[in-house]
Amino acid sequence: MKSLKLYISILSLFALLASCSITLPISASSNPLGTKRGQSTGTCYLGALCFDVDASIQTAAKNAGITKISTVDLKTTNMLGIIITYTTVVTGE
Repeated sequence: MKSLKLYISILSLFALLASCSITLPISASSNPLGTKRGQSTGTCYLGALCFDVDASIQTAAKNAGITKISTVDLKTTNMLGIIITYTTVVTGE
């Protein structure tokens, strides 16, 4: 019985720490790839509570001083639907 409780406790801990992350290409242009890389990040809680979130392409480009955007990627990390982080990654010159 003790081993069953321990097993369930360990599985519950792993479930709480589980997360999923996916990165998708959003856009690409004919501009050269470039050496600069900018990011902007926003976090939402419980899928709907988003406070002061700015994960825009414009902010990511401004953070790295990019004026000619080559590629745009969106990375989404989801921790059991409780904490969701959106990161926009922009490359260019």
